[in-house]
Amino acid sequence: MKNILLTAGLLVAGLVAVRAQDSASGRALTMAEYEKAPSFHVKDLDKDTYVKFENAYILDKSGFGKPYFITGDDGKRKRMDLYRLILKEGRVELGTMIFYTNEKGQGWVACMPGYRAGADVWKKYFEDIHAIEKDEPNFVLKLSYVLSKELGYQLYRNAGKDVSREAGTYGNDICFPGDMEVAMAGGGKKLLSEVKAGDAVVTMDPVTNREKTVVVKELTVHEAKNYAITRLVLVAVRERGERDLVFSSRVLEATPNHPMVGGKKVGELKVGDAVLCADGVFTVWEKTEGAGGVQRVYNIVADGESPLMVNGVIVKQK
Repeated sequence: MKNILLTAGLLVAGLVAVRAQDSASGRALTMAEYEKAPSFHVKDLDKDTYVKFENAYILDKSGFGKPYFITGDDGKRKRMDLYRLILKEGRVELGTMIFYTNEKGQGWVACMPGYRAGADVWKKYFEDIHAIEKDEPNFVLKLSYVLSKELGYQLYRNAGKDVSREAGTYGNDICFPGDMEVAMAGGGKKLLSEVKAGDAVVTMDPVTNREKTVVVKELTVHEAKNYAITRLVLVAVRERGERDLVFSSRVLEATPNHPMVGGKKVGELKVGDAVLCADGVFTVWEKTEGAGGVQRVYNIVADGESPLMVNGVIVKQK
């Protein structure tokens, strides 16, 4: 459920309604239609731009046009095609069909409902796209980016339930959860909780962008509490063409008061802000803050005051 709700927030930030779905004569996509939609296969995604099914439904690529090609951190190229799902009678637009093909030619199909659809349909949609993510890492993030770029507005409705998160402990502890990864000298990585005094870690000068190695003096460990944790999803997309994208992402979790390069604290960053990472400037795509559960949190004290690399993100020392 947590993943479903987080995905709802992610997509709500990028979409509102799908053009013709806002017609006064429109009706909602039913659960039966939603479950049937993935069986509407397109034989040739390059040539078949208008396809009829059961003499009742139409897949129409007009308005979406060419596919998106997305190259991830793994260097592998994925493809995403969008079609409008239309009820033939009355030409009512019910949703958006998503055809995703990986570098091996394997394909997945999803159907994003129109905003009129009920909460049960939206809930099933979020479950389904997360099921795809189990096979294709970062599928949801790539999908949300493409949809927000293509449609350019927000969903009218969410998954149908309010989200209230328990308050976490706010204090003076400036640190990270133990499962964040630290860049080590020699090219390896270590969980922050496993770093020890004497370890050599990599730092980066934000002015010269040069890496250097420093020795850890101490790993500060704070007692287990239900700390408030800010979670940032960072995205960098380089467009090699209108629909040819090179996509990279990072996730950073920290207490809201941890300082970042540039002067802001983690909790002060906003969606759209730039964040310096080891391989370039990324943008805050999603930000959530709430109780992280009872856990210890950690911070590195190293020689000098050079920033550290945590989960590939450049962060200041405490």
